[in-house]
Amino acid sequence: MYTSTKLPRTSALFISALLGGVIFTSCASSDRSTNQSAPQMAGDGAANQLSARESSLSQKAEASPIARSRPQLIKKAAISLTVNSVDKTVDAVSQIINQQQGDLIGLKQQQPKNDNPRYTATIQLRIPENRLEPTLEQLAKLGTVESRNITAEDVGDRLVDFQARLTNLQKTEANLQKIMDRAGSVRDVLSVAQELSNVRQTIEQIDAQLKSLQNQVAYSTITLNLEAAVSSTSPQPALGLQVKETWNNSTHSLSAFSVGLLKLGIWLIVYSPYLLIFAALVYGFRRWRRTHSPRLTQTPESTRSD
Repeated sequence: MYTSTKLPRTSALFISALLGGVIFTSCASSDRSTNQSAPQMAGDGAANQLSARESSLSQKAEASPIARSRPQLIKKAAISLTVNSVDKTVDAVSQIINQQQGDLIGLKQQQPKNDNPRYTATIQLRIPENRLEPTLEQLAKLGTVESRNITAEDVGDRLVDFQARLTNLQKTEANLQKIMDRAGSVRDVLSVAQELSNVRQTIEQIDAQLKSLQNQVAYSTITLNLEAAVSSTSPQPALGLQVKETWNNSTHSLSAFSVGLLKLGIWLIVYSPYLLIFAALVYGFRRWRRTHSPRLTQTPESTRSD
């Protein structure tokens, strides 16, 4: 009876212990799996964020192209216009220059002549490079465009070359200055000073050329040729004006002739001694020839009559 009651208790305890171990093991494994899945999820989230960032950067790179250096161009334009009035067009061009913040660097006006009876003018303009096209459009509206052309010269390589040479020379200048400060003898100081002077002179020359090129790139030149559409020769003057002009010309000619005769008389008076001496020589020579000619040449008829 004792034994039969003991076995069930033992089996119950064993079963409960076994169930507790199984439950503990399952809890531990579940905790471990959760602990392992948490960093894995964190790592997956970081990876996803990194891939999203890379994709956004790639999209930005595709959206914005690579910035290229702007070409350094020296632009020159020429335009020829036929206008109704050259004077009015010149005034209009001055207003356009002021609006476009440019400069008038040359103006040549030519009055009508016999070979060219039209009134012409040539204007040299200097305009900022970004205002070249708008300025040409405004100028074209002033008359009839006969010709128009634009030329451009790329000086980017020359600018880069000048800048590189200028940087190297400035470094050389700094090194020579250090050597000059450390030089001991007078001879060494003088030689370094001479070399430093040559380097500085070269720096000034290159800097001037660099600024000149930059100025030509920043400002474009326009040559504007104007020609009147209608001949500007004056009409035939009236008869009274023609008579008056003829009278003025004749009186001017008479006065000029009188002044010329007066000048000739003054010249004769000044040179009169030489003229008298020359006249005396001619007269003496003729007298001498007359007195000696019969003796030298006698004809046979004269000897027979004797």
